[in-house]
Amino acid sequence: MKKLLLIRHAKASHETDTGDFARPLKHSGEKDALELAKRLKAADLIPQHVSSSPALRAKTTAGIVTAYLGLPEATYNEAIYEAYDPTLLKIINALPDEFDFIALAGHNPGFSSITTYLTGKYCNMPTCGAVLINFEIDSWKEASSGTGDISWVSEPD
Repeated sequence: MKKLLLIRHAKASHETDTGDFARPLKHSGEKDALELAKRLKAADLIPQHVSSSPALRAKTTAGIVTAYLGLPEATYNEAIYEAYDPTLLKIINALPDEFDFIALAGHNPGFSSITTYLTGKYCNMPTCGAVLINFEIDSWKEASSGTGDISWVSEPD
């Protein structure tokens, strides 16, 4: 069995002249990311590995979660930034099979869309929302349309 936790980055500032990739989290976004980490810990949902988009808002969200959960720093995958179903599915299918529980931190609309694709259930993930998808598979290569089931959802208050 494989478990995939998809985390949409927390609320980011739009008042910046740094461009989309370097947008920082708002203070409320930092608080939401910490609250998500607390919910994950309370539910005993601790991923073995975290991979994130390198965009600042996703990187910071992943950093808050990994720090709170006492995990190693996330790895960064540029392909997650602005990715849609075909790219996200390639990323998921290439995840290392040594890990049964992996978290990805990234962006919408891609994360909502891939959740819908993998589970067959419509998903519209809010900022700092998270969804846990369980797969009855032995290898990440087997993840495909309709093979996952949503078992846990978190949305900020």
